[in-house]
Amino acid sequence: MPGKTFQTIGILSRPRREQLSAVVPPLLKWLEARGVKAALDEKTAAALPVGTKGMSQPLVADASQLLLVLGGDGTMLAAARLAAPRRIPILPVNMGRLGFLTSFTLDELYPALEETLAGRASISQRVMLQAELVRGGSVIEAQCALNEAVIHKGAFARMIQLELGINSDFVCRYRADGLIVSSPTGSTAYSLSAGGPIVHPHVEAFVITPICPHMLSDRPLVVRDSSMVEIQLTGETDSVYLTLDGQLGIPLQATDTVRVLRAKEELQLIQPPQKPYFEILRNKLKWGEA
Repeated sequence: MPGKTFQTIGILSRPRREQLSAVVPPLLKWLEARGVKAALDEKTAAALPVGTKGMSQPLVADASQLLLVLGGDGTMLAAARLAAPRRIPILPVNMGRLGFLTSFTLDELYPALEETLAGRASISQRVMLQAELVRGGSVIEAQCALNEAVIHKGAFARMIQLELGINSDFVCRYRADGLIVSSPTGSTAYSLSAGGPIVHPHVEAFVITPICPHMLSDRPLVVRDSSMVEIQLTGETDSVYLTLDGQLGIPLQATDTVRVLRAKEELQLIQPPQKPYFEILRNKLKWGEA
């Protein structure tokens, strides 16, 4: 980000209140000393002394040139949907548990901010998904996601039936608990738990992973991210949902089609330059440990 200036940094968070009350006040003083304003979301402001005002997260994103995310991957995923269409970068700091995406630690917060304000931050461009719900021939809902779009059953313990098409070519019919379409970034999330492969973030691909398929021969599929992935509901459709990044849930109806494409916007994710991707994988997945 050479030459980019940050007049306002938005702070989005969702850790425990006592963590925020210890971290945020000195952070605000640090930013103020450098002439940078801070825009706080309501959850961050609620953990600070009475009278501190917060804004809704979309308003924080509108007012900022950078989003500082204090939390876990869930907080990061919500922030990604705000940052990508506004073309502003995210600096993620892990205050959650696993933290595949929030790869900076609290100890690295201020050095990372120094590098970012100086224009020396390491940016990883991450592909976003665009999921469209088509009903009666019309797109009635369109949302972006960083990790995955999932079609899955609701409360009933029975399989659903789906038809998969790629670029209008029929691929197969699934009987399964659901189907995941993930980005490379999302390949280490739900898709990995369902048996999908790990895909490097810079590989231009989607991963399509069935969830508990009836046929053991139904395996994960990797396709180019220039593809149009179409999934149509067939058979009984009681309590079936489209869920994006595990946060946005949309109920589906019979004959609905879900279309997944590469979004026009990419996420600018600031990453620690001293932590290569495979080092993060080794640490998070405990590779090589007895």
